[in-house]
Amino acid sequence: MSTPSILGNRHAPPAVSGSAANRAPRRNAGAWARRAPLLPALIFMIVVTQLPFVGTLVISFMRWNALDPSDKGFTGFDNYKEEFTDPQLRSALTTTVVLTVTVVLVSLVLGLGLALLMDRKFPGRGAVRTLLITPFLVVPVASALLWKHALYNATYGFINGSLTWIWSVFGSDSAPQPDWLSTSPKLAVEASLIWQWTPFMMLILLAGLQSRPTDVVEAARVDGANNWDVFRFLTLPHLRRYLELAALLGTVYVVQNFDAVFTLTSGGLGTANLPYAVYSTFYEAHDYGQASAEGVIVVILSILVATFALRSVSSLLREESR
Repeated sequence: MSTPSILGNRHAPPAVSGSAANRAPRRNAGAWARRAPLLPALIFMIVVTQLPFVGTLVISFMRWNALDPSDKGFTGFDNYKEEFTDPQLRSALTTTVVLTVTVVLVSLVLGLGLALLMDRKFPGRGAVRTLLITPFLVVPVASALLWKHALYNATYGFINGSLTWIWSVFGSDSAPQPDWLSTSPKLAVEASLIWQWTPFMMLILLAGLQSRPTDVVEAARVDGANNWDVFRFLTLPHLRRYLELAALLGTVYVVQNFDAVFTLTSGGLGTANLPYAVYSTFYEAHDYGQASAEGVIVVILSILVATFALRSVSSLLREESR
């Protein structure tokens, strides 16, 4: 009499397994139902971003110059070889690296100093923060025009006007009036970009400072640590991820900068970077194949930097979640 019950118990698991098998399609259907509203946005992003890049990649392997439309065809890696053998293009690559490293490092140091100041409590801190963020909110072309005409102009610019006033205070009317865009073109471009990107660095580092555990800082001060000790052993290690994130994100954007170079110097006097070289090759030389190869190189460099930036963001989020 006990055998049927034992056999019945043995047959019970397949029934559970069958219900689980029935639930699996329902879970998949529910997952697709949740993802379906995102499908139009995904298709739109593919059409807008990926298809043009694929077209640019194909053209980069072609010999295609609008000034000689009859001579068009597949050229392989010749466009890429010319990129690394042409002295002007190598100069543009070097300028891009120097410009990016200088702007990012100086902006990072200035942004760290401002973040430390803005982390303190004082009357009007909110208004000061808003004013410091303003340069980052200015349109890049408008920012470059502001520096070109309001600051750098040799006749009515603020810098030369200040020099004239300082010399007049000491009774001299022969103040130096240099043409900054001609005498120091790279420095002029770098200064305008530093002014624009320092607030960005400050925002990221200020967020890092405000996430710092206050009880640890208070315990260190009770133990006799001064401001330098707190900054060196507590604040700086805590900000390491935020410093990496700010540097990588700043690099992604600055390496693609075109507005400041085009507006201030028009790529002259050794200030042409890779984005300006792409513009010059496409619109002035009308060499579509070469310009596409240059554009692909810029995209690859940006993707490499963005990959490190995404890793920094992921590790930062994991640390915050822990």
